[in-house]
Amino acid sequence: MRRFLLLYATQRGQAKAIAEEICEQAVAYGFSADLHCISESDKYDLTTETAPVVVVVSTTGTGDPPDTARKLVKEISDRSLPADFLAHLRYGLLGLGDSEYTYFCNGGKIIDKRLQELGAQRFYDTGHADDCVGLELVVEPWIAGLWAALTEHFRSSGGQEPNGAHSGASDGLARAGPAKPELVLTEQHLGCLRLDDSGRKGSAVLVETNRGQSSALIEDCESSLVRSVPPLSQASLNVPALPPEYLQVHLEESLGQEESRATVSSADPVFQVPVSKAVRLTTKDAIKTTLLLELDISNSGFSYQPGDAFNVICPNNDSEVQSLLQRLQLADQRQHCILLQIKVGTKKKGAAFPPHIPERCSLQFVLTWCLDIRAVPKKTFLRALVDCTSNAAEKRRLQELCSKQGAADYNRFVRDACVCLLDLLLAFPSCQPPLSLLFEHLPKLQPRPYSCASSSLLHPDKLHFIFNVVEFLSSTPAAVVLRKGVCTGWLAALVTPFLQPGAPESSAAAGEALAPKICISPRATDSFHLPDDPMAPIIMVGPGTGVAPFLGFLQHREKLQEQHPDGNFGAMWLFFGCRHKERDYLFREELRHFLERGILTHLKVSFSRDTSLGEEKSPTKYVQDSLQLHGQQVAGVLLRESGYLYVCGDAKNMAKDVNDALVEIISKEAGVDQLEALRTLATLKEEKRYRQDIWS
Repeated sequence: MRRFLLLYATQRGQAKAIAEEICEQAVAYGFSADLHCISESDKYDLTTETAPVVVVVSTTGTGDPPDTARKLVKEISDRSLPADFLAHLRYGLLGLGDSEYTYFCNGGKIIDKRLQELGAQRFYDTGHADDCVGLELVVEPWIAGLWAALTEHFRSSGGQEPNGAHSGASDGLARAGPAKPELVLTEQHLGCLRLDDSGRKGSAVLVETNRGQSSALIEDCESSLVRSVPPLSQASLNVPALPPEYLQVHLEESLGQEESRATVSSADPVFQVPVSKAVRLTTKDAIKTTLLLELDISNSGFSYQPGDAFNVICPNNDSEVQSLLQRLQLADQRQHCILLQIKVGTKKKGAAFPPHIPERCSLQFVLTWCLDIRAVPKKTFLRALVDCTSNAAEKRRLQELCSKQGAADYNRFVRDACVCLLDLLLAFPSCQPPLSLLFEHLPKLQPRPYSCASSSLLHPDKLHFIFNVVEFLSSTPAAVVLRKGVCTGWLAALVTPFLQPGAPESSAAAGEALAPKICISPRATDSFHLPDDPMAPIIMVGPGTGVAPFLGFLQHREKLQEQHPDGNFGAMWLFFGCRHKERDYLFREELRHFLERGILTHLKVSFSRDTSLGEEKSPTKYVQDSLQLHGQQVAGVLLRESGYLYVCGDAKNMAKDVNDALVEIISKEAGVDQLEALRTLATLKEEKRYRQDIWS
C-alpha cells in the first residue's frame, strides 16, 4: 500500500469526521492514510515529508483557521522562510466553510495560499465545501476523485501503483496539472457493488428497488421524511460504505458518585458562577424575546475586557433526553454508569475513546451534557442506522436518504427540517440502534459563545451578556414542533423565577437562594478590542443583540474619560437597528445617556418595521441604509482618519449587506471601481481596522 499523510484542522468535529471517512475509504483503494490532527506536530514533519499530503481544514469565527491550526499557521506565516521552503511538498486540500459568512472557507484558503507561496504544489485541486447548502455536495465528489488523483501522483512520481480493483481509475486523467474532482466522479461510481437485504459490506454499494411494486400507489403519495416517490423510490442507489463499529458500551449500576457539569471536557478553564440578575429587554409583544443576564464573577478568577467573548456550557433539553431514553428503552438505566471499551477486531484505524465523554459517568449525564442529541444526523449515521432497522420499507427509506440519489430528499427532510436523532427514531419505529452507535456518531455538545456586554471598569466583579431566546420550527412526521435553542431556551427557563421586565438599572437582583449557577469558559479573541490609540475614531455597527460588545466599549470609554478628563479621545459612531422603536429598541436610555455625555458622538438608529415615528421618524430601514446615508463621513473616518470599523451581529444577511454597502461607499467617495473598493476593504481587514464578530 502507498502511504499518504492525512491532516485535519477542526473546531467542532466536522473536518475530523471527514478525514476519518477518507482514512476508512483509503484501504479499499490500496492506500494507507497516516491520520493526525494538524496540531500534533510531533507526529509529522512537513519539512521532510516525501509522501503526498491531504489536508481537511474548517473555518471558525469570521474566517479564521481552527484553534488546532494556529500553531501551524503561525509557523508557515514566518516571512523569513524562503520561497522554496516546501517545494518538495505535494498536497491536496479540502476547505470547509459557510457562504453565509463574508470570508467563505478562509481557514483553508489561508493555509492553501501560504503553502503555494512556500513552493508546495497541488497534486489535486482544492475543494471548498459549503455548509450553507450541504457540505456533502462538494465533499463526496472531492473524496471520490481523490483516489484517482493519488494514483496518478504515485504513477507520475515513479512510485509503485497501489494494488486493488480501483487502481486504474485514473486512466482517463490528463498527466499535467492537479487532478480535478469532477473528472473522476462518474468513473468512481462505476465500481459500486451490489447490496442485498442481508447487508453485505463494501466500499460503496448499489441498492435496487423492487420494480414490481405498484408505481400508481407511490405516485399518489407526496414525499416526506418516511416516504419517497418516483423516480427515487424506483431508483438503484449508491449508498455509502457502512462505517466500522469501534465502541462497546456497558452499563453497570452506579455507586452514587456525584457528577458535576464542570467535568464536561473543555480545552479552557471552566468557572462556575451565579446569575445575579436577569432582565427582559423587549416588550411582550416584540417578535423576539431578548434577555440580559448578569453574572457574579467575584472570587472566580474569571476576567475579561470589552470585546471579549466567552462560552456557556449548556445541557440538552431535559424532556428530549428523557424521550430519547424512553425510545431507546433505557429509561430505567438512566443512572447506570457507562463503561467504554474499544471493540476487539475493529476495522476503524486509530479507534479511540471519544474525548468529550468523561470516565465513569451516568448515561443520563452523557446524554444531557456531552452529546449533541439535536445534531442533524450525517449520512454516515443514517447508513449505520440502516443495519439497525428491521422493517423493509423503513430500511429502504433510510438507504435513500443517505444515498447519492437521495441528496435532495436528505437536504429537504433531514438537514433543512432540523431533524434530530429522536425525530428519526420516532419516524422509523423498527430502528433499534445500540447505545454504542450513538456514542460513535453523535458529536460533542458544544458550548455556546456570547459577547461580553459590559466593562469591568463600570461593573467590577460583574459580567453582562444578552441574547435572543431562539425559537424555530422542526418538521417531524407526527407534527411541526416549536423548539427553543439548546442554550437560550435553557437559560431563559433557568432565570424565569426572578426575571424582571424593564431597563437593566431598575431591576431587582436575584437572591442567593434563587440564583442559579452556570459554567463559563474564556473564548480566545484578540481582534475585537478597542484600538490601542484612544484618539482613533471608531464606527460600530450592531443591530439587535449585535450591540452587546459596544455597550462594553461605551462603558469602558466613559470610565476612561472620567479618569483622564484632559485626555483626547476619538469620535465614536454607533449604527443600531431594530424592528420597532417601542418594542425592541435595546438599551435606549443607556445609549441616550452616552450621547448626552459626549461619549457617543453619533447615534444613528434604523427601525425596519415602523412606518411612522413622528418627530423621530427614521429615514432608513436597516443599518446598511444608514451607513450609505452617511457614506461621506464613513469614508472619511476609514480612509482619511485611519479609523476602525466594528461589525457585530447576523452573518446571513446583515454582515453581507453591510459589506456590500461599504464597497459602494468606498467606490463612490474614493472614485474607484468596485474591485478596487474590495481591495481597500481587504487591506482594512489585514490592518485589523475592519473587524467582525458575526454569527449565523
